[in-house]
Amino acid sequence: MKRSLKKVARFLLYTLLVLTVVGYFYFILPFWGMPFNAQRHGNPPLTPAWALECWLWEDDQNTEVYEDSLLAGYRQYDIPVRTLLIDSPWSLRYNDFDPDTTRYPGYEKWFTGLQDQGYRVVLWMTSMVDSYSKDTKIQESEDFYRTAKEKGYLIGNGSEIKWWKGKGGFIDYTHPEAKKWWQEMQHKVLKYGIDGWKPDGTATLFRKQWGPIPFLYQKAHAGWLTTRQYMDLYYREEYANGLRTNPEFVTLARAMDRGFHPEGFAPIDASPVNWVGDQKHYWQSNTLTNSKGEVQKDIALEGVQGFESAIESILKSAALGYSVIGSDIAGFSGDSIPPRLYIRWAQFSTFCGLFLNGGHGERALWKRSPQELEIIRRFSWLHTELVPYMYSYVVSAHRGGTCLQRPIDGKYHYLFGDNLFIAPIYKDDLENEIHLPEGQWRYWFDDKEVVTGAKTFTEKFPLEEFPVYIKEGAIIPMHIERAYTGIGDSASAHFLTWIIYPKEKSAFTVYDTKDQTPTTLTVDQQANVLSFQFKGKKQPNILTIHASAPPKKVTADGKFIDFKYEAKRQKLIVKAEYVEKVEVFQ
Repeated sequence: MKRSLKKVARFLLYTLLVLTVVGYFYFILPFWGMPFNAQRHGNPPLTPAWALECWLWEDDQNTEVYEDSLLAGYRQYDIPVRTLLIDSPWSLRYNDFDPDTTRYPGYEKWFTGLQDQGYRVVLWMTSMVDSYSKDTKIQESEDFYRTAKEKGYLIGNGSEIKWWKGKGGFIDYTHPEAKKWWQEMQHKVLKYGIDGWKPDGTATLFRKQWGPIPFLYQKAHAGWLTTRQYMDLYYREEYANGLRTNPEFVTLARAMDRGFHPEGFAPIDASPVNWVGDQKHYWQSNTLTNSKGEVQKDIALEGVQGFESAIESILKSAALGYSVIGSDIAGFSGDSIPPRLYIRWAQFSTFCGLFLNGGHGERALWKRSPQELEIIRRFSWLHTELVPYMYSYVVSAHRGGTCLQRPIDGKYHYLFGDNLFIAPIYKDDLENEIHLPEGQWRYWFDDKEVVTGAKTFTEKFPLEEFPVYIKEGAIIPMHIERAYTGIGDSASAHFLTWIIYPKEKSAFTVYDTKDQTPTTLTVDQQANVLSFQFKGKKQPNILTIHASAPPKKVTADGKFIDFKYEAKRQKLIVKAEYVEKVEVFQ
C-alpha cells in the first residue's frame, strides 16, 4: 500500500514538473519573457519637454475639419494644447501611411500648418500589413498584403491573424529589405515633421494560430521570435526610426495595464511617453455589463474598466520604472461622460507626466457645463505650469535616478517628484481618506497651516480642489503664463517662477529643456536671514516665498531690490533677473 502511494506521489510530482516546464516554455517565456525582463529594460529615454504639455485627441469624427474646429475652440477658450494626437482611421488602409484625402484633404499644408502654429502632431499606427482593414476608405487590400508576403516581408511566411481593426500579417523588423520598404512608406508622412507615433498594441497578438490553439513562436528572417521578442522589436524599431527623422520624436506606447503584461508592454528604454488603456467613462467597473444589462467589451482588449483601473495601472507602471505615464482623461469609450468624472480624471492627470485629454465623447469643453470648462481649464494650465518641475524628474529618470511618480502607502497614494504628495479621489464622493506620509506638509489649495504626518484622516474636497500636499522645504520650479491658478499671471511668462517653502537647507536643480544645462537653487534658512543661491545657467527668476510676515529688506548680489508682500496669501514675491544670490532679511 505504501509502495503504491509512493508511486502515485512520484507520478503526480513528475506530471506537475512536466506541466510546469511545458507551461513555462509554451506561455510564460514567449509571452512575458520571465524571468529575463531586467535584462530587457534600460533607463527611460529623455522625453522632450513638449510631450509633458497637454495632449488632445478625439475618436468620433477623425477629420481635418473637425479637428481644426476643436483646436480653434481650445484657443478661443484659452485651454492649453501642445500636441494633437490623430487616431485611426487617418490612412487609406491601415499602415500604408497614405492619408485619406476624404478625411484630410489638405494634409500636406495641414500638417506643416499645425507645426507653424506651435502644435506637435502624433499619428496612430500598428505593425500590421492587412488584407482587410475595418473602417478605412480601402477596406479590401489583398494586393497590399500579397505584395509584402510575396517579397518575404512578413513574419511566418505571411501568417495572418484577426485583430480588432482587420486581418493581416506582422511586418518583419529583422528583414533589412522589409524595414526599408516599411520606413519608406512611413516617410510619406514623417517628411512633414510628424512628431511621434502611437504604436497601438498589436504586437501582443503575435502568434501562429493552429486552429483554436495559439503558438507564441514564429519564424522571422533572422530566426525564431517569441511574442515578447517581437514586442520589443516593434517598440524599439519604431522609436529609433522616428528619432532618425526628428531628434525630438516620441512614441506613445502602452506601459502596464490590466495584467496582460505584468512586465510592461513596451521596453522602458523605448518608452518616452506611455498611456494605459482602454477605460470606459466609468468611476469603477466590477461587472462586464452596462446599465442595460448588455455584455460590454473594450474595442482592443477584452474587459471593461474605469477610472480606478487607470489610476492603478499608472501606479503599477510607475513602480516598474516607466517615466511619463497617463491615461485617456474621462475614459476612452462608453456612454456620455459624467461631468464630475471628467473633472476628477483631469485633476488626477494634472499630476501625471502625460495629460491626455481625448477619446470618444464630447471633448469641446465649452459645449459641456461651465463648471467643467472652468475647472478643467485651470488644471490644464496647472499641469502646463509644472513642466519645469516634471522635466527635472524626466532628466533624473533618464540618468538612472528618481522617477516622477512613486507609489507609497495608502489607497492609490503616490509622490509626484519629491515635493508633492497626491491622494487621488477615485470614486464619486467628495470625501477621501488620506494617509499623510511622515514629515510636515501643506495643503496646495490652502497652504497657511502645516499638517504633520504620519497621520490618517478623512477630508472633504470640493470639485474645485484635489488632494495635493506640498512638503515643507519644497522648491517647485514653474513656468507661469496665465492667472487661472493664482500663482502668477501673463507678466510672469518670461521668468522661471520658483515656489518655495523654506525649511532649514534645501536645493532643487532644473534643466534647460533644449540642452539640459542645469540651474540649481539652494535655499538656506538661518536665524534672521534667508538666502537663495543660484548656480549654473543664469536666467530671469521670480521667487514666490511662503512667509508669515514681510521682510525688513531684500538684496540681490548685495544690492537692495524691490519686493512685494501679499499678506492674504502669505507670499513674498521677488523678481531676480540674472543674479547669483538673493538674501531676505527678516
